[in-house]
Amino acid sequence: MEAAPVDVVVIGAGQAGLSAAYHLQRRGFVPLERADATDQTFLVVDANPEPGGAWQHRWPSLRMATVNGIHELPGFAVPPADPTAASRDILPAYFAEYEDRFALDVLRPVQVKAVRRADDDPSGRLVVETDRGAWATRFVINATGTWTRPFWPRYPGQERFRGRQLHVGDYVSAEEFRGKRVVIVGAGVSAVQLLDEISHVADTFWVTRREPEWAEEDFDIPARVAAIAGVEDRVRRGLPPGSVISVTGMHWTPWARAAEARGVLVRHPMFASIEEDGVRMPDGAFERADVILWATGFRPALDHLAPLRLRTPEGGFRVENGRSIDEPRLFLIGYGPSQSTVGANRAGRDAVRAIVADPVALAA
Repeated sequence: MEAAPVDVVVIGAGQAGLSAAYHLQRRGFVPLERADATDQTFLVVDANPEPGGAWQHRWPSLRMATVNGIHELPGFAVPPADPTAASRDILPAYFAEYEDRFALDVLRPVQVKAVRRADDDPSGRLVVETDRGAWATRFVINATGTWTRPFWPRYPGQERFRGRQLHVGDYVSAEEFRGKRVVIVGAGVSAVQLLDEISHVADTFWVTRREPEWAEEDFDIPARVAAIAGVEDRVRRGLPPGSVISVTGMHWTPWARAAEARGVLVRHPMFASIEEDGVRMPDGAFERADVILWATGFRPALDHLAPLRLRTPEGGFRVENGRSIDEPRLFLIGYGPSQSTVGANRAGRDAVRAIVADPVALAA
């Protein structure tokens, strides 16, 4: 497969990828199809058929008023929206307008199959192989996020359960569970939000591996920035990023307060096993269940980077300031400390600054 030359390939057009594309353009890079022979070029590829990143896949009941931490893209604010509007309607439209406004020329749908080194030259090119062709690039900014890799924990007897099991990524609405008994697994924001929502129409039973540590202060921007800083050390050492919740504890949200007020915010320890009609608790008690909802998060979608052999024995990637320590031509944004929306914007900007400050590589 012959690879076309380009200076920078951005993989993924969610928050982090669009931020990177915006800053590349501000620094004088030109979308590949618009460039002439003297331009520095970039290309953004995205696996989704439409703009919007993961927002287009969120459940319909996730409203603008309940979205956790929207942070506008650089250079163009989120237009005013009805707080009751579905985020999956408003935010993809915002992303689409953003792409058009800045003429980012995102190529989609594109499935990236592999990223590999063109040769042994550490200043040479990386080859991005896709189902739409291949590109030989000086830098890759990887912004593939996590939505396509839901994490399903394994528990004894899981395959025996006769009810329904689903991940939060497959959730549509509480109405599916009306009149049923729903075990909700997880301690994150989504788990609590869906607990509040589902408990209006169903009997809920909430389990987590650890006792939640509720933080009284609001989860505002300074708190988010502190959470980002808390993850940086892990990824620098090549450890899996872990969750923001593990760093910050649980912060009170309107839906957590609402669930508490109705008496449904009752946490139980994680079950020990799963049986045909429910779950077996550590003390031997049996809890009946029609549905098990796994609100257990997502893992970074990075399998296409396997040819670079960067994964550590601990299962992570060694990253500092958004840049791979072991492959400096690769940036991992929306990973670890930059997984939040505010972090993703900053990571896109910082990746481009690092590329511009690397004249030897761009001149090669």
